[in-house]
Amino acid sequence: MGLLLLLGALSLLAELDDTLGPALDHPAIHYDRGPFQDPIAVLNRKLEQGQAQLQFETPSGYLRSVLHALNVPVESQIAVFSKTSLQAPLIEPRNPRTIFFNDSVVVAWMKGGFLEAAAHDPQQGVQFYTLEQRSTARPRFQKGGDCLRCHVGDATLGVAGMVVRSTFTASDGSPMLVYGGSLVDHRTPIESRWGGWFVTGAPATVRHLGNAAIGSQGDPKAMDPLQARIDTSAYLSPYSDAAALLVFDHQMHMVNLITRIGWDARAAVWETRPDVDKLLAGAAREVVDYMLFVDEAPLPGKLTGANGFAAAFAARGPKDSKGRSLRDLDLQHRLLRYPCSYLIYSDAFDALPAGAKSAIYRRLWQVLSGADKDQKYARLSAADRRAVMEILRDTKKGLPEYFR
Repeated sequence: MGLLLLLGALSLLAELDDTLGPALDHPAIHYDRGPFQDPIAVLNRKLEQGQAQLQFETPSGYLRSVLHALNVPVESQIAVFSKTSLQAPLIEPRNPRTIFFNDSVVVAWMKGGFLEAAAHDPQQGVQFYTLEQRSTARPRFQKGGDCLRCHVGDATLGVAGMVVRSTFTASDGSPMLVYGGSLVDHRTPIESRWGGWFVTGAPATVRHLGNAAIGSQGDPKAMDPLQARIDTSAYLSPYSDAAALLVFDHQMHMVNLITRIGWDARAAVWETRPDVDKLLAGAAREVVDYMLFVDEAPLPGKLTGANGFAAAFAARGPKDSKGRSLRDLDLQHRLLRYPCSYLIYSDAFDALPAGAKSAIYRRLWQVLSGADKDQKYARLSAADRRAVMEILRDTKKGLPEYFR
């Protein structure tokens, strides 16, 4: 269940030395207890108190109403045709599973199935939910407990988190595990991404694994273009936008990193570990390297998108005094024009324990100021560092004084 997006052999495992995170029932975590403050838990309380309503419509059921209630843009739609999740029997190239997202929520829908959702709780990590697609006077999201069978492990850094994979599929969407696959984030080369996904807005000159399946010859190096005819009138959008896919690939791993350092900090303090500062400094290195796109795979060509996602994403700001934003997309050489993750503005980042947040800020300063001379940071130009610093000074509340 949940939002296991693609099955396949694991690669590109997390770089943290210890991927075995604090247990979900650790006294400092209590993953299942709450109190929950994720967007879907908040929406559920509003539904119970009569402060919100969901409208059912054909054929998408509660989907449009849920997206509106959670402030998730329709332009974020991406589509996966690989047979995954509990609803695998329904998924195939002619009936793909569509996914919508914002900074803290992911919602998945397909014809004939139920809604799946994952929401990033600022304290508890990613929480999983389902919503039945039948009209009722009191619609409510239910916890999707079975999701944790796939959403806690090496692929999620040992916390309750998100997984994105690329794999080879047969023409009916069945994963062909014998050919392997890979975990996906912004470090993954584009030519290895999007196996099992539909992709729109990418020119033919950009090689990737989307929009194709292994044919009867069984050769993953000579995949056949999908010939599926999709009734797009049943969907909220006819797109599975390349720009949205790139942002999604980055964001899901960033969510896991934020959750992991937060759990580590809380567990270490509860256990009164003497090495807590060293632990958090090491974790902060991983967080900041990823946050600053130090190992980002370059884009092989311009990916313009096709449905207005880039503009809608950038419009969410915030912008600095020069009109710049960490949400401004580049899409020609790299994902972001100014290489620093916009999730630094997220509720989950702001809710990090003080020790974790201080460690991240110290590491950010070391890299952006040029104090760390390691050659791996050479790809961050002086202009990039200066721009990111200026944007953060103008837009990020709670920034330490030494950034000024």
